[in-house]
Amino acid sequence: MHMMTTCTEPRPFSPARRSLLVSMAALSLAPAMAWAQAEDGLTLAFVPQEDPEKLLGDIRIITEWLSGELGMSVRGFVTSDHAAAVEALRNGDADISFMGALPYVLANEYAGATAILQEVYFGRPYYTARVFVRRDNGIAELADLRGKTIAFADPISESGYYYPLDLFAEVGLFQRGDDPGAFFDRVLFAGGYQQAIQAVANGLVDAAGASQYADMLLTPNQQLEVTWIAESRPIPSHSVIARGDLAPDLREVFVAAMLRLNEPELRYLLQYVYGPDGYVVADLAAYEEVRTLARAYGLLR
Repeated sequence: MHMMTTCTEPRPFSPARRSLLVSMAALSLAPAMAWAQAEDGLTLAFVPQEDPEKLLGDIRIITEWLSGELGMSVRGFVTSDHAAAVEALRNGDADISFMGALPYVLANEYAGATAILQEVYFGRPYYTARVFVRRDNGIAELADLRGKTIAFADPISESGYYYPLDLFAEVGLFQRGDDPGAFFDRVLFAGGYQQAIQAVANGLVDAAGASQYADMLLTPNQQLEVTWIAESRPIPSHSVIARGDLAPDLREVFVAAMLRLNEPELRYLLQYVYGPDGYVVADLAAYEEVRTLARAYGLLR
């Protein structure tokens, strides 16, 4: 994770936007273009979990290394959000994408994509979501957020929306599927973990739902001002996803190249792919609980 200090004004919750995401189930699964994949190289899609301008610089570095390692062209681009990354895999605009566990189960269901790698942090291929608040705002428990404002990272993020949202359902403050706007004064989507946690630190909102590591994106002084009041059950870590019809040999050489980043002399490159401690081959069974939650909230049939 990279430490950044910029902040983006959160976007208001849009029922129409959520309806669009849920309606992904109705997307026709038109086959992707038949590419001469080995000749055309690989295209990678990155979601903006942090400042997009910084991410563009990171993409240039990691794709240049991958191009040399694989002996082929490797290109990368930043999507607007997780939904756009899923769509890029579905329509063939991207061969590989870096995304969370919930977008993955949607990409798997509606686009035939498959998880190939998981990030590792502190020796574990899983993490949690937390609800963050400022230490000085008098909020000590989830019930204190009734009538308050909250920022989430992305409307189809597991740690940046559904898992922290489900914490409120678990303690009976509202039911799964209820409009969260009936409990909160305002629900906003900030566009990434960094933007959500910065909104709390800067006093723009009362709380944020984000990854347990989101506070690492604050300055040291801001970290002292922010705490968390609730934590989710474990979630499969962010994953590397391949579109379903990517040639198996290309998928295999890409996985081998990414696993090389675990080697001591190459670990410095991990900072350019969101900063995990390393990668492991994806455990597909680990996503079943995420799939169950997606069904509970109407994102899957």
